[in-house]
Amino acid sequence: MSTTAEASQGRMPRQIPYIIGNEACERFSFYGMRNILVPFLISSVLLAYLPDQAAREGAAKDLFHSFVIGVYFFPLLGGWLSDRYFGKYNTVLWFSLIYCAGHACLAMFESHATGFYTGLFLIALGSGGIKPLVVTFCGDQFDQTNKTKAKVVFDAFYWIINFGSFFASLLMPLVLNSWGPAWAFGIPGILMFIATLIFWAGRKKYVNVPPSRGNDPDSFLSIVRSALLGNERGIGTLVAAVGVIGGGVMLLLWALKFAGVALWPEAWGFVITACLALGAVIAGVGFGASLQLESARGMHPDAAIEGVRSVLRILIVFALVTPFWSLFDQKASTWVIQGKAMQIPHDLWWWPSRLVKDATQMQALNPLMVMLLIPFNNLVLYPALRRMGFNVTALRRMGWGIAISALSWVVAGLLQLQMDDGQQVSLAWQTLPYLLLTFGEVLVSATALEFAYSQAPMAMKGVIMAFWYLTSTFGGLWVLLTNASVRDPAVIGWIQTQGWTENAFLMFFFAGFAFVAALAFALYARTYPMQDNYRTAA
Repeated sequence: MSTTAEASQGRMPRQIPYIIGNEACERFSFYGMRNILVPFLISSVLLAYLPDQAAREGAAKDLFHSFVIGVYFFPLLGGWLSDRYFGKYNTVLWFSLIYCAGHACLAMFESHATGFYTGLFLIALGSGGIKPLVVTFCGDQFDQTNKTKAKVVFDAFYWIINFGSFFASLLMPLVLNSWGPAWAFGIPGILMFIATLIFWAGRKKYVNVPPSRGNDPDSFLSIVRSALLGNERGIGTLVAAVGVIGGGVMLLLWALKFAGVALWPEAWGFVITACLALGAVIAGVGFGASLQLESARGMHPDAAIEGVRSVLRILIVFALVTPFWSLFDQKASTWVIQGKAMQIPHDLWWWPSRLVKDATQMQALNPLMVMLLIPFNNLVLYPALRRMGFNVTALRRMGWGIAISALSWVVAGLLQLQMDDGQQVSLAWQTLPYLLLTFGEVLVSATALEFAYSQAPMAMKGVIMAFWYLTSTFGGLWVLLTNASVRDPAVIGWIQTQGWTENAFLMFFFAGFAFVAALAFALYARTYPMQDNYRTAA
């Protein structure tokens, strides 16, 4: 593999089709299994021990969001292994093989809890391990001479993700209902194997930026360590220590319950506790380092220190995006369960009854709309806004995306209120919240792919992409925390006294949560200094 760029002279790198093809098949495999996971769990023997439908739905949602948390936690591991030891290509290839093994477990152990949950773990590990790398690996194929092509490819990258997701979301529920879970989980496994082959086939054409192998004295962690533990220890060191100790105390309190010491909420299991502890460490160390980053000057180049400062600023942007993911990922859990209680409008002349036979298939609207909205935004909406005098920056798009996504949950909540009043609600009405959520997703997630890559210094791109994917982990955390809190009898009683059902309350709660985040995001974005960190031409 090449370690330097070919003389591109502004041309599109010829290795890009291998990366795009790999992503299309991998996304089919991931969304093919992910989008049928909740309905499969609700009806499977794995949750047959639970007393009623509501309990099975709650357990299925918790399992699903715990899986999603794992998927977006393991980018930390993949980014670290890639940057320190193996490089992006090797790490992606090896984690892809783990990914394939996970799919095989799902297909073979549909009624065996240990085997099935092992498969979910392997998919979370494999999928998560490659997540921070494929996007940055794609970005590595560009330099200053052709970086204008990068935006086109990042949009195409996001478009192809949804191309694979569309067919998976549309077809796998039908396969699950007609052929059973072995085929429904097996077919995505086959696509993942094809994805791995496509990626391997382009091995001789890729630009391969070598890993630091731990020898970079000016890495992100090295500079943070110098700032916190150097000769000028101060308030920042104390803040970092509080974060680290706080995270450790959380894990200790959770572990003490096995010794009969009940000092930690019973409903907060290991996944919630571990995520809270991780959040405490990241917040404490990050804020502490920002307070005394100047103390690292003289030990590291000024450019590297400014790079760390950029990363710390980006982490604040990422933190404010986490409520968006608490909305988005529930379309495969909460919205699927809501759709199952709606009436499929086979009597409507425009409803595709021969194809759409299950409420789970409504998830296909999301990738379909993404494929339509990305070219519409780039060719029609954004140019029109620019002509009207509006500067459509990346951060503005992301802030509006969070707010529009919140609006989608207001609409879903209004539909839920009608259902709670005993009205028959057509599944066709779910089209509106899906449209709003998808428009918000395009503004947030598609934009963030380019934003995260362009803002991160070259040596820290793998790390910053790993932190980007952690936003989904914390989005899942907010879902688990909220669901666990609502199940408290006192909270349920209060909700009922207000004349609400649990489902309707949660929908409006998550919408309000996101509206507050959108406001905070807009305020922070006003002072954020944009960077340009594309690779220089070879």
